[in-house]
Amino acid sequence: MAALTMPRVLFLVSLVAVSLAMAAPAAAEAARGRPIHLHFYMHDITGGPDQTAVQVVKGPGPAHPAMPGAHFGDTTVFDDALTEAAGATSRLVGRAQGSYTLASLREPVLSVSMTVVLTGGGAYNGSTLAVVGRDDIAASVRELAVVGGTGAFRGATGHVLWRTNRLESRDHMVLELDVYATVPAAGPPPRAGAVGLPSGGHEHIDLD
Repeated sequence: MAALTMPRVLFLVSLVAVSLAMAAPAAAEAARGRPIHLHFYMHDITGGPDQTAVQVVKGPGPAHPAMPGAHFGDTTVFDDALTEAAGATSRLVGRAQGSYTLASLREPVLSVSMTVVLTGGGAYNGSTLAVVGRDDIAASVRELAVVGGTGAFRGATGHVLWRTNRLESRDHMVLELDVYATVPAAGPPPRAGAVGLPSGGHEHIDLD
């Protein structure tokens, strides 16, 4: 094999450098991912004919000092409606399905684990987000973690800002949820028909 001449060596080095430079933006874009923003209202109804949340464990722990009638370890499972606006008759866009446990001996704190599934049709229909975290119901704003997703949200990470919007009744609490997450750029794109509007650097998902 003939020895490489200096000009040929310089050419090969230049070629490798150009290839790396061209690959760098694509790698950076993949690392950044695609930011998204979802906004909806969650209806947690613990009694009555429209009940969506049922206590399945009566905590064996002591009575809770901040929540009359509750005990440490109380656990509830729920299948709550997610709506476009705060009213119970607003358009349904999905469900929040999971459980929460009274996880503090003294503070009104719930440990929440749930899956958000979008069911309103369109490009994101059937896609899910996994949400877990600490819900201190005495705080005006709580932050929970987005730890995964499926469909158009596969591999999502981020956070949820969780607020109590109002009490419709003694048994019906309305929560306002703002989801800020990042989906890997290499993940599956939304199906045709998605509508996105820029919102603070995030893709705002219109759930129509």
